[in-house]
Amino acid sequence: MNAIEKSRVWEKPPFDLDTKKEIQVLRKNPEFLEDSFYKDLEFGTGGMRGIMGVGSNRINKYTLGKAIQGLSNYLKKYFISRPIKTVVAYDCRNNSKHFAKIVANIFSANGIDCYLFTELRPTPELSFAVRKLKAQCGIVLTASHNPPLYNGLKVYWQDGGQIVPPHDKAISDQISYTTFDEINFKPLNSKIHYLDNAIDKAFVKASCALIDFNVSGKEDFKIVFTPLHGAGITLVPAVLKLAGFTDLNIVREQSIPDGNFPTIKSPNPEEPEALKMAIELADSIDADIVIGTDPDGDRLGLSIRDQNNEMKLLNGNQTMIVMTIFLLEQFIENKVLNKDFFIASTLVSSPMMIKIAEDYGIDCKLGLTGFKWIAKMIEDFPNQKFLSGGEESFGFMIGDVLRDKDAITSTLLACNLGSHLKYNNSSIFDYLIESYIKHGFFKEKLISITKKGRKGLEEISELMESYRNKTPTTISNIRIEIVEDYLTGTKINLITKLKENLNFPKVNFLRYVLLDESIISVRPSGTEPKIKYYISVKDILNKKEDYLDMDNSLTLKINELIKGIRI
Repeated sequence: MNAIEKSRVWEKPPFDLDTKKEIQVLRKNPEFLEDSFYKDLEFGTGGMRGIMGVGSNRINKYTLGKAIQGLSNYLKKYFISRPIKTVVAYDCRNNSKHFAKIVANIFSANGIDCYLFTELRPTPELSFAVRKLKAQCGIVLTASHNPPLYNGLKVYWQDGGQIVPPHDKAISDQISYTTFDEINFKPLNSKIHYLDNAIDKAFVKASCALIDFNVSGKEDFKIVFTPLHGAGITLVPAVLKLAGFTDLNIVREQSIPDGNFPTIKSPNPEEPEALKMAIELADSIDADIVIGTDPDGDRLGLSIRDQNNEMKLLNGNQTMIVMTIFLLEQFIENKVLNKDFFIASTLVSSPMMIKIAEDYGIDCKLGLTGFKWIAKMIEDFPNQKFLSGGEESFGFMIGDVLRDKDAITSTLLACNLGSHLKYNNSSIFDYLIESYIKHGFFKEKLISITKKGRKGLEEISELMESYRNKTPTTISNIRIEIVEDYLTGTKINLITKLKENLNFPKVNFLRYVLLDESIISVRPSGTEPKIKYYISVKDILNKKEDYLDMDNSLTLKINELIKGIRI
């Protein structure tokens, strides 16, 4: 069935009159009509995300409704012998509150108790609430850092983590069996329960208990915070206040939740432009640190003073490194660190995490891209103690009170680190360089190339196939030692010809390890129409004075590797 044929189906029941009118408007623009219907919006391994609007390839009451009806069917089959409880939260995005009510209505219509937040909340609080309320499932309406036209949902399981095998595929299959006319939109109001601030108070208390390090200098540490119009505003100030940080300066223009994100091009704290207003405020008041959280409050961007006293945005790897080392040092100081602890990261994040773990005598576990794999490790290794986990895409989690990346508690950790160092006449920038001297200087770069629409998806697929079928022996005259193909589940040493199986779920992801220990990874994005390249290089840094020269040298090395990749 082509796009035009599918659009005609959507003009008939069970689709409503408003949907029919919107399709008639779309017919005036065949390109938009094609993009709205040429495929079905996929329920991926963690949820779904897309542009809002009418059509099978859009986020709307029917595509979301089909997903929630299918999920409801699965929950009732899996938890057949006990009452089912779900939790629903939403962020600042346009229609998120409206969609959250639709989700709650469908759960209740299926006889499932639903606990619905009355106002926007950060994603980590949803994960926390699932565990706190002993629910079987959680939903948050969000499109994370995507542009304003996007929305979506993430699905959480009873452990508080996003769904993983075998539930992810089983839920996806159940949704595919579900038809639009099966969606039960009519709520059973007695099954909908509203959450106000009781969970907030518990979350704030738990967050502060995790980072109770009794560091000095909190009252003299000047913080600038921006929630980028998102849900971080609901919890970050409360957590910092309870922890004793009194000099908090919030970017007023970005403090009001707004799904149009009027003051920024992109609500993504990975991009320096997103923190521009916060940095301007920091410079005007001589602040020590700038922290920005994304719309659903699960990722944070961290800007610090560099050697020239200028604000510098750390990348996700650098943030992860300094916060991990600080946690380890605090645990050593409190005499609680031992070999049973482990830290976690992902295959596309900095290999420096492995070196740090080795130097501290603990384990570092690596997972596929996506924080759900880090959360799964806590379940998979119950005899070990999870300390923290991080990823290059600005996500970090501490401890086990929730099971997803958490910008709220991570903000508190960053401020503890900064105030501790300032009190001791140091800085986060110096701390980072010292970590390079101690553990090795690792430097990474991410390249994302956007390829939109059907043609873009085809181009990404063709690129991945070309890399897979035409493996080079060198990149920029450096020999490739190991090729890891996570779609076929194989690891091949091109020098020894030894072939091994990879113990990971099958995903479209390639990883090349070069003889000089540089690493190049390539994968399609799971949430955006992009193909992503991750480059990591390393060297030895002997002293602080050599930092700039070494940093430039590693940058040149990365640029040479980029030239050698067929992009």
